[in-house]
Amino acid sequence: MRRVWCGALVLALVATAACRGGGSSARRAAEGFLDEHYVRMDLEAAKGYCVGVARVKVEEEQRLVGDQQIDASTRKPHVGYALAEERTEAGDRVALLYDATIRFDDGDTTALRWLVTARREPDGTWKVSNYQEFQ
Repeated sequence: MRRVWCGALVLALVATAACRGGGSSARRAAEGFLDEHYVRMDLEAAKGYCVGVARVKVEEEQRLVGDQQIDASTRKPHVGYALAEERTEAGDRVALLYDATIRFDDGDTTALRWLVTARREPDGTWKVSNYQEFQ
């Protein structure tokens, strides 16, 4: 029975990973960025997904945070998000709209929307070129 449970868990994880987008895609870049920026709260890692305006925004956030460290002891909110809409703006630009829910340990919940714009770079990879959040 334990093998069946482990096998089912592995299949579920593989299926979940497949749904996140395969290969180098706009959605994969956007969700990698969202995971690093909002879920893990790792701005340096989030910056790796960015170019242009998005990179400048993350660097400004890093400047504002300063030397305040976010590590395993930091109480982080629980962040979940789902793709609400994807729109190709040009062959090399895609806008992705996400519905996000942020739950805090005290029971409060905040709903946000994130608009992430990704563009295909000359080397064929996708990077986040801009993002904004709103309610």
